[in-house]
Amino acid sequence: MKLELKQNCKYALLVPSSMGVRISPPAGQPVYAGGTFVMQVTSAETNVASVASYLGQPVKVLTAFVEGSPIAQIIKDNLRSRGMDYEGPEIPQGGPWGYRHQFNIADSGYGSRGPRVWNDRAGEVGRTLNVKDFDLDRIFAREGVQMMHLSGLIGALSPDTGKFCLELARAAKKHGTRISFDLNYRESLWKGRESELSAVFSEIAGLADILVGGHEDFRQRLGVTGLAPVAEGQQTDIASFREMIRQVKQTYPAARVVATTLREVVDANRHRWGALMAAGGDWYVVEPREITVLDRIGGGDGFVGGLLYAILKGWESAKWIQFGWATGALATTFLTDYAQPADEDQIWSIWQGNARVQR
Repeated sequence: MKLELKQNCKYALLVPSSMGVRISPPAGQPVYAGGTFVMQVTSAETNVASVASYLGQPVKVLTAFVEGSPIAQIIKDNLRSRGMDYEGPEIPQGGPWGYRHQFNIADSGYGSRGPRVWNDRAGEVGRTLNVKDFDLDRIFAREGVQMMHLSGLIGALSPDTGKFCLELARAAKKHGTRISFDLNYRESLWKGRESELSAVFSEIAGLADILVGGHEDFRQRLGVTGLAPVAEGQQTDIASFREMIRQVKQTYPAARVVATTLREVVDANRHRWGALMAAGGDWYVVEPREITVLDRIGGGDGFVGGLLYAILKGWESAKWIQFGWATGALATTFLTDYAQPADEDQIWSIWQGNARVQR
């Protein structure tokens, strides 16, 4: 199976995102014990897009910045270093209690101590994202975009961002841009807004060509009931995940590709990592294989990034899940939330289990 893509486009991939920074203690230490912290730029959506941008595909980010903020400058410099174009309004801070970029405070975990993440998103400038700040006809019609990736994290930030993602999806569909949607459910963002967000997510899912999510995403937020909750440490019941995806495809027939990752956690640094994908009428599975984990955050985004890159390259569908599995595994070897592939050969070496030195 192949997904036909719009041709003569300036951008291979477009991602709307709320940018922020992550701070973590070095050497796997817990936050409460750390005196020194390392800071990096982060967002789930640019984590996904990094696979394509590092491998030479043109990528654009739609976001918002706090005007004059040094954190905004760090973010812009980082996006440029990843080979990404960006655009978005500069929002005045409005004083010390006004807007800012989100802070993600993360303990990567170590061995038997699991990771812990604390999101500090008060006053987040990304909650103001609005289509009125972007020329959608220019972006989708004149510049051209082959694929847009949406994340449920952005859709759930605020009523404004939910409408923003929905309008982007409608515009992409109108102009022939393929749509990828990773549900990325977070209970804290949905609390008290279940009816509102279910309606938004269901419409976006109905427009999407590619759907990615786990059992909680599909079961709780799109009304798919084929899977009971499974703890990460338990052995993966692939038959249950297959039934879940079958129901997703039945509920959202426009989705040509539906995929999920499979993760069994041995400890913080040893996971069994797999994936399952339905593409057209064909099924593809990567049985969970053990990988060594430096930092698990961003592994799922890395999988999506590799999957989308493989689709953009026009490869046969069997390679989509293989490349996605390997880019997800690669992401867990970086302290950044995003994979930074050197080249395609590096990814295929991971898939083949070849960690030998290359000289």
